[in-house]
Amino acid sequence: MHSILITGAASGIGAGVASELAQAGHHLIVSDVKLPGVTELAEQIRRSGGSAEAIALDVTSEQSVNEAFGRISRPVEILINNAGLQYVAPLEEFPIARWDYLIQVMLTGVARLTRAVLPMMRERRFGRIVNIGSIHSLVASPYKSAYVAAKHGMVGFAKAIALETASTDITINTICPSYVKTPLVDQQIADQARSHGISESEVIQRIMLEPMPKRAFIGIDELAGIISFLVGPAARNITGQTIVVDGGWTVR
Repeated sequence: MHSILITGAASGIGAGVASELAQAGHHLIVSDVKLPGVTELAEQIRRSGGSAEAIALDVTSEQSVNEAFGRISRPVEILINNAGLQYVAPLEEFPIARWDYLIQVMLTGVARLTRAVLPMMRERRFGRIVNIGSIHSLVASPYKSAYVAAKHGMVGFAKAIALETASTDITINTICPSYVKTPLVDQQIADQARSHGISESEVIQRIMLEPMPKRAFIGIDELAGIISFLVGPAARNITGQTIVVDGGWTVR
């Protein structure tokens, strides 16, 4: 089994995927800018018989990344770039500092972490990088310009790094789910309700699930299963790809 570093693991997709992968026998290095959340997660994993350690990691800070890599107990074989956040506003009302911060976390931060793990992956001649993208890596929604820009950029970044790592057994792919029921999505529901002037239940049915023919939120277990496939030997020639998990959204 492998040593897996996952960013943004204090809650939501990161925490759920970490728990699922730990159950499969991997060693998890759970990281977040909020150390208490991942400390508790690591303790939960160990109590359940798994292997895990927690580190504080701010993906927007070169110093934080360097310090974090100085504390981990073993080389990173698999990186899951998951850290993310959302801000919903028309562009004219979008604070540019906030716009920049979303790009820093979800695009520049992805490059920063990938840059940090590549030397050890090249040395071991093995590595897997999985980016948690979004349906918004492929399509857009109003009032989410920074998020959409960052997630679109993540796909292009993965394609470039796939070419840069093609000479060894390193792959990089981006999983693009539509809505996963997490605290981040719960906040989006409230924000969208405010922006559109409708109820939260209407946001779920008319905005979030309406474009999905299957009309169901994506499960954490689905994402963990796809990651398990991508890091396994059957996927060694799958690189630079965009894995779309959208309930049929983009086939219309």
